[in-house]
Amino acid sequence: MDVTSATSTASTDPSLKQLSGNFSTFLTLLTTQLKNQDPTSPMDSNAFTQQLVMYSQVEQQINTNTNLKSLISQGTSNAAAMTTGYLGKKVSIVNGNAPLIGGTANWTYNLGGPATATQLMVTDANGKAVYTATGEMAAGNHQFIWDGKDNGGNQLSDGAYKLTVTATNAAGGTVESSVASAATVTQIDMTGSAPRLIIGTMEIDLADIAAIAN
Repeated sequence: MDVTSATSTASTDPSLKQLSGNFSTFLTLLTTQLKNQDPTSPMDSNAFTQQLVMYSQVEQQINTNTNLKSLISQGTSNAAAMTTGYLGKKVSIVNGNAPLIGGTANWTYNLGGPATATQLMVTDANGKAVYTATGEMAAGNHQFIWDGKDNGGNQLSDGAYKLTVTATNAAGGTVESSVASAATVTQIDMTGSAPRLIIGTMEIDLADIAAIAN
């Protein structure tokens, strides 16, 4: 059992200090028992073995916790290194969001079939509807370019906005739709538990990226 490594690890990790302290206490008690046992009535071998097993399990728990933290740290570092490859690249965003930059935001929406009515709704980062309009009704891809003005003609500030498409067919049923946007990654935010991509003033998760272009 490596007492030194276990104690050293705990000294640099507050979450393991108590566990390592218990391990050191157990080892001290064992040493004291061996030094002060009655030669005519030595410690029962079974009890001695059980204590050694218990001490070994404590050390194994310390090592397991340390290894888990190491793996998590390595995973985070690898994710951060991989994310830097997105800098300056144009990515396809599939969560419906697009950045309003300089008064312009672009989306592409797809209708799975012909529609008799299509409504486009833009919401801000707080989920508030800021703009509505009618959309195309033919099946297939359509582009929507928004000038960043609400229905009252007021220019809104740059940031993240989401486009929602609602379409119905002649039978009154819902036409399947999807929304995507494309923009260039300008920064990487690594302050959180997982790296995030920054586009203008909008932040997105890696899971929101469908494709990346050179």
